[in-house]
Amino acid sequence: MTVKTVTLAAAALALSAAAFFVQPTESQAAGTGCGGASWYALSSRTASGERMNAAHMTAAHRNLAFGTKVQVTNKRNGKSVVVRINDRGPFIRGRILDLSKAAASTIGMVSSGHASVCYRVIS
Repeated sequence: MTVKTVTLAAAALALSAAAFFVQPTESQAAGTGCGGASWYALSSRTASGERMNAAHMTAAHRNLAFGTKVQVTNKRNGKSVVVRINDRGPFIRGRILDLSKAAASTIGMVSSGHASVCYRVIS
């Protein structure tokens, strides 16, 4: 590979990665947001280093600090849950949170797999 080819490949990689990491809006920076959420139940390690446990009330967010407590409300039914951010994601456009299966069950979104939610940082 030539230097020019490597530089072009690096630029293409940076552009594709930018599609996943979006700058937070003013409301997200202030600790609130609305959008899509999905749930996941893996057994691997999270980005914070702890093992994922689908029975815990946890969630993934792109840029909130690990350990942040967030109240998540399902807009369809009004049910809420408090989760702790311990992972990064989701990496699907339009989604703002990935919830553990237990958290998703609490707000009634397991069967659909996704829901429209709003969140608010509480600590």
